[in-house]
Amino acid sequence: MGLWSRYRDRRTGTRYPDSGIAPLPAEQVRAALLAVDAAGVPFLVRAALPEEKADVVAEWEVPELRLRLRTRMRLVPEHHEVHTLDERWDRSPESGGKRYGRGPGTKVARQWAYERGPDGRRRRVETFRFDSRDMRDPLVKAVLDAGWTWRGVLSTW
Repeated sequence: MGLWSRYRDRRTGTRYPDSGIAPLPAEQVRAALLAVDAAGVPFLVRAALPEEKADVVAEWEVPELRLRLRTRMRLVPEHHEVHTLDERWDRSPESGGKRYGRGPGTKVARQWAYERGPDGRRRRVETFRFDSRDMRDPLVKAVLDAGWTWRGVLSTW
């Protein structure tokens, strides 16, 4: 693998399965992705609508951050790859109102409050935590466990 390929893979978030894992059929990969939704995750995984030009879509609406994330996944059985497109809509005041972004990226947010502990001292307590990897990581794991490649793309579909 050349330097350019490694750079592009890093930039797009492409991940490869461990060697020696036999790729599963496309229907089983699709079922594994849809099963992520049943694992009690805070986001929705569903079959894609025709206009989304994908096979499976994961969406997460985070009202506390005025943020919406969507990952469109298209199965490419002939290469044992899942092509993915990450999108985000940020409506927070910090983003200037409404902002759209595409491509892999990690967003982490935390909110804190102060309260008195059992010893009477003031301490900082986390009241809210968000990490976009909480959505991406289970999806990537499902694809890699199926022996397929998770291939991020930067262009539109």
